[in-house]
Amino acid sequence: MTDPVFFVPSRRYTVAEVANLTGSQLSNTAYSETLIETIASAGDGDEGALVFVEGKRNIGLMEGLRAAAVLCPPEFADKAPAGVAVLVNARPHQAFAMVGRLMFPAAATPVAFTSETGVSPGAHIDASAHVEPGAVIEAGAVIGPGVGIGRGTVVAPNAVIGRDCQIGRDGYVGPGVSIQYALVGNRVIIHGGARIGQDGFGFVGGARGPERVPQIGRVIIQDDVEIGSNTTVDRGAMADTVIGEGTKIDNLVQVAHNVRIGRGCIIAGHCGISGSVTLGDFVMLGGRVGIADHLTVGDRVQVAASAGLMYDIPAGERWAGLPAQPMRDFFRELSAIRNFTKHSRGDKNG
Repeated sequence: MTDPVFFVPSRRYTVAEVANLTGSQLSNTAYSETLIETIASAGDGDEGALVFVEGKRNIGLMEGLRAAAVLCPPEFADKAPAGVAVLVNARPHQAFAMVGRLMFPAAATPVAFTSETGVSPGAHIDASAHVEPGAVIEAGAVIGPGVGIGRGTVVAPNAVIGRDCQIGRDGYVGPGVSIQYALVGNRVIIHGGARIGQDGFGFVGGARGPERVPQIGRVIIQDDVEIGSNTTVDRGAMADTVIGEGTKIDNLVQVAHNVRIGRGCIIAGHCGISGSVTLGDFVMLGGRVGIADHLTVGDRVQVAASAGLMYDIPAGERWAGLPAQPMRDFFRELSAIRNFTKHSRGDKNG
């Protein structure tokens, strides 16, 4: 449930307004003027809340629903209790998220930690840096020589942006973030503690042990990317490390040097992407996926959590396991092992 201390709705919406904004069909127009004051999960709803229910396994949530209104697919519409406005939508979760972003914009896009506007006197800005009017640089931030910061971008306390980096407009650089050797697009969100542009892990064997290979590439982060807290993105060795537009990366992810990530990818927490890996567009990696170096993962591939990739994956496939393999083969193999162990136990018991 929302806490009014931290998240205050920008305004209240009527059910009719929500229907118009989301393209939903209101089942009973008598509820048109019902007010939506907050959002909630279907299990935690209350008076004044907008909730959503989708998926056949969740249909039971409709019966005891407490809410002002519910977004649901057509086949759920007649299951809602009396007094709850029903908004029919083919994609309830997406519609719900849209309303949430409108009601709680500060929860959707990070805002400044302090009440300061413009450049704080407590920030260090090199004289050769260019900060566009409308950017916010908070106390403790360090902006190096030749850096450019676009209007509408917030640089939070104690963030450090190194020499000649360029940060686009309407973005967010969280507290304690460090950025170096990087070009960052518009509307990019980089959450607290992330590290962008440090050395890649490049060494060559020498007479006295590993010797460093200079890493002289950059990090290119395209528009509308989001990078989670404490995630690391190494700069390229000779080429660039590239993160494609619209890609969303969770917390605690390692992106190694020369990795090229396509557009619209989803990368969950604890993933490790080794050097020179290429991910196509709209790839989805579950939590703790590990990818060996120099592999290519095709467009729209889905990889299950904790999988370990050791081979290239063609476009459109779904893989699982360690080492990873096509999902149908993984489950067939798992079933065979289970059957074998059952028979083995039966033989011993006999």
